[in-house]
Amino acid sequence: MSDPLWNSEDAPDPIELGLVDWLLVVLRGVPLALLVFGGLIVLLTVRLIERPLFGVHRPITPFIAQFVCRNALRLLGIGFRSSGELMRERGAVVANHTSWLDIFALNARKRVYFVSKAEVAKWPGIGWLARSTGTVFIERDRKKAREQTLIFEERLKAGHKLLFFPEGTSTDGLRVLPFKTTLFAAFFSEELRDFMYVQPVSVVFHAPAGQPDRFYGWWGDMDFAPHLLKTLSARRQGSVELIYHAPAKVSDFADRKTLAAHCEEAVRHAHALARLEK
Repeated sequence: MSDPLWNSEDAPDPIELGLVDWLLVVLRGVPLALLVFGGLIVLLTVRLIERPLFGVHRPITPFIAQFVCRNALRLLGIGFRSSGELMRERGAVVANHTSWLDIFALNARKRVYFVSKAEVAKWPGIGWLARSTGTVFIERDRKKAREQTLIFEERLKAGHKLLFFPEGTSTDGLRVLPFKTTLFAAFFSEELRDFMYVQPVSVVFHAPAGQPDRFYGWWGDMDFAPHLLKTLSARRQGSVELIYHAPAKVSDFADRKTLAAHCEEAVRHAHALARLEK
């Protein structure tokens, strides 16, 4: 069963594109498509060699994905900055979720593998990209909890940093929703608890000057194409800020609820401060 989508009480801002806006869509969109799909071709080609030699380990292809994400933000014209130290320990990363742009931002600073609901694998285009870059797909089915824990264990022991969005849905970027604790339960298994850490990250989008604060938000049943067009056509872009918090050792917490609450508080507090200081 999929998580319910978050919806704003206010309708999404209307999108109206003039001639200059369409020109920006082309000038940004064509290079972006070449970068993303060209990078994907390179990644898949390298993976043909990497997989038989290294199996679940990926010593090369994550750098390709990181290169693509960093330069995608540059092509879009979205400013990028981050603070805090990257986690060195094995474990997971948890962050608040604003839109599809989170994927570019979070991969630009840290080589991560996203954990996503199973239905995303079937989405046209996005599902294919997600599978190619090593995304872990999960089903919210208690019967498969043990199977998914084993997948997490294999990937984490291989040194992969798995990234979760515990809110379970994206928002307008103006808030942090309560963290769902279900996924945190897997971290307390006998196989993972003793070595695993979780690093909270606050993702803060700052809208372009003169635009609504929720400009980059993508929520509810908003379609991807109009949101992409709005982002590509922005005459002035805003920025995204990542704030990395101290990693939390799983074994220091009594249960999934206390760990989830700790991570949520860290993300929420820094998110609120960063929005005030924009």
